[in-house]
Amino acid sequence: MGVRGLQAFMERCCPEACEVVNLRESTIVVDGMACLRHWYTSKDWLCGGQWKEYMDVLKSWVETFTTAGIRLVFFFDGVVKEQKRPEWVKRRRKVNAEVSKIFHFVTKHKKQPVRDLFCLPFGLATFTCFALRTLGQEVFCTLQEADYEIASYACQHGSMGILGQDSDFLIYDSAPYFSVEKLRIDSLTTVLYNRHRLCQSLALVEKMYHIRNDALATYRWLIVFSHLVSSVWEGKRGESGLIPQCLNLSGSQREILQRVLDLYLLPAQRCDILTPSSDPDFEKHISAEACREKHVVAEGFMVYGVIWEGVIEYNNTLEDENDPELLPLAVLYKLCRQLIYGLLLLNREDDICSDLPAVREWFAYPGNSLLEPDMVHPIPREKPSLDLLWFATRPEVAAPRLTTFLSIFDCPEYSELYGNIEDSLLAALCLLTYIVLQIKSLSQEDLDAYLSQAVCLRLKSAQKLQQIKVSQ
Repeated sequence: MGVRGLQAFMERCCPEACEVVNLRESTIVVDGMACLRHWYTSKDWLCGGQWKEYMDVLKSWVETFTTAGIRLVFFFDGVVKEQKRPEWVKRRRKVNAEVSKIFHFVTKHKKQPVRDLFCLPFGLATFTCFALRTLGQEVFCTLQEADYEIASYACQHGSMGILGQDSDFLIYDSAPYFSVEKLRIDSLTTVLYNRHRLCQSLALVEKMYHIRNDALATYRWLIVFSHLVSSVWEGKRGESGLIPQCLNLSGSQREILQRVLDLYLLPAQRCDILTPSSDPDFEKHISAEACREKHVVAEGFMVYGVIWEGVIEYNNTLEDENDPELLPLAVLYKLCRQLIYGLLLLNREDDICSDLPAVREWFAYPGNSLLEPDMVHPIPREKPSLDLLWFATRPEVAAPRLTTFLSIFDCPEYSELYGNIEDSLLAALCLLTYIVLQIKSLSQEDLDAYLSQAVCLRLKSAQKLQQIKVSQ
């Protein structure tokens, strides 16, 4: 029947309760990290380098959703929290062992390994952020756990759903959870994991039964926890009975469960809003808020950890630990990073060289045990400051930006080439010059390979590149 005059009253007296919504546009929040294997399908995965083909896949994928009237918002991992560092190190060591198996196979059989040893091109997530931005998509890098920020965004913005592959999305009281693994892009169909129906199936919403099967017992705890997350912010926080007595938990167990429960409460569901903590030695070097804003929108997001916490990490690379002639990439580019750290951290008039703190590097390269971070000391840079280079919009800032960039690679003489050749070629030339100066054993074939990628491949379409055959 409704209430006579209620809607007119709302419109007249409570306009803030009447929200304008776009019925033609739905939003799906995408866990970008979970989609990488879905996007990268090249059969020639060992050598990598299929950038144009990969861009075509991304473009087609995005257009399919856009044509259907669906807006996409992408999230990628932006930081590794220190409490997660042991798990990160464990994973990096595991991947290093897998990389070792790949090179052992190649050395023995002289061909690409079987699919069981497949690994994504390293750095793919980083470059995918930039690729999606060039396609006009909204891309965010996280400041906390990615699944937490994804669920928070979806909840706050009333998104149609979350596209990913993480069971945590079953626990958060957020938007519906769609599987990217089961996504059929041609028909835009996938599987929706319905948490509420799962609760009903296991009879855990109204009451909880004793489940004897070990597997079901495990999921029973998951759904109990999920149900608690849904109910804890409905005015029940702190009340007795929040954690059911039938769980037969001791006082310490209930306390642990409560702490874990707090981890799954989204910002809209909690009173205390957590803000990231910073290292006092690093906080002074640039506006923390400005740094966060740049990081979140994927503009220099690897800078955030250096400025805000004095730490940076990079995942494994496809390098042969048994080849002593080739420097690991982390070692090769160490001088560049030291110069960049000096630029990032020597940013105020009262800074002196001796004040610059060492940056903690967690780089998973061959031979690095990752028992502790490498302490890398910045090499101080002269002015201009980072504030000027990063935030200034005046035309005259272009010259010092170029000079600073070229000096990082020790190529100041290339300034005359700026404007006369394409920017991408100038960048490739600087990079190649730096590599030649650092690696004395670089062969002519190595140089030809680098140059062909920079000069020749960009002139061919993705379709023609797919038809290129390797000569035997």
